[in-house]
Amino acid sequence: MFHKNLKYYRLKNNMSMKELASLVGVSQMAISHYESGDRKPGMEIIRALADALGVRVTDFLGSRDEKLVFFHGEFRKNSKLPVKQQEYIRESVEEYLGRFYTAVNVLGGEVLPAPPACHGLGLTGDTEKDAFAMRKYLHVSEFGPIGNLIELLENKGILVYVCDVDNDAFSGMNGLVNERPYIIINGKMNPERIRSTIAHEMAHFIFAWPEDMEEKETEAMATAISGAFLFPAEDARRELGMRRSSVTRDMALTCREYGISMYLLVKRANLCNIISGNTAKEFYIRAGKAGWKRNEPVRIPREEPAFFSQLVFRAVSENEISVQKGAELLHRSYEYVLEQCFAEED
Repeated sequence: MFHKNLKYYRLKNNMSMKELASLVGVSQMAISHYESGDRKPGMEIIRALADALGVRVTDFLGSRDEKLVFFHGEFRKNSKLPVKQQEYIRESVEEYLGRFYTAVNVLGGEVLPAPPACHGLGLTGDTEKDAFAMRKYLHVSEFGPIGNLIELLENKGILVYVCDVDNDAFSGMNGLVNERPYIIINGKMNPERIRSTIAHEMAHFIFAWPEDMEEKETEAMATAISGAFLFPAEDARRELGMRRSSVTRDMALTCREYGISMYLLVKRANLCNIISGNTAKEFYIRAGKAGWKRNEPVRIPREEPAFFSQLVFRAVSENEISVQKGAELLHRSYEYVLEQCFAEED
């Protein structure tokens, strides 16, 4: 699907239609027609477009599954994310899931686990109860640390895509593809923030949110539920004690155990009355001066989606697709896919 691929690569290069048109030697209107699918350029123009965007002609000509139906979540009304980056994120997830579903279709749709129903839980208004319900809904332990969140979701049939966006205004978004939930997260974030964002986006599509609830209230409640989901009150009191007079270095061990940031731990400790509001405020001031708001020390390994790669490697190993096709689907080298599928173990 040439027109979708053209728009995706233009946005990926952070280029406007006007800038691309100038490089190729056509009008801005021509680029608009190409991207809308109203007009298709000749091969000479396609080569010029590929050169301008630093891609191969075959990248433009790659097919898309036209049977995929997307319903993207909304960006916040007052989001500081430019419209062009918002468009790129939507196009990026469609391009990725197009490749993902190619592998699914090769192996058969039954390779995808049935996902939990969206908006299947009602809100009680009690953060701890709602977080407990979310754990139960996902069939994870009632208390204690939750392991690899991305692995958990993929095993539940929820798709996860990591997109690198150079803008702190974007952390994550959720949506549906053929009525199956997906979560897209900003890969530029640290591992702890990625986990918090995943839990936040899960809350958005797992609970039934009142239509008349203000966006600000919805976001605040989803954030509160996600924090309690990752670090329940009972766990907080067991790990930290019933009362603390200060935020101490040993708390970093609990952060590592639960895969959360110190900011989240302090917030939860304050909400659970383990530390006072003044103690929490003192921490925020110190952490802000240390630059932790953007660059808090990373304490846990990075979690990455693996399901797509597993599907492709399986399809290659079973001779359902060629090594070259597998490389194209994963956007990896031929040698990488060959080694993953056929190299002998030591």
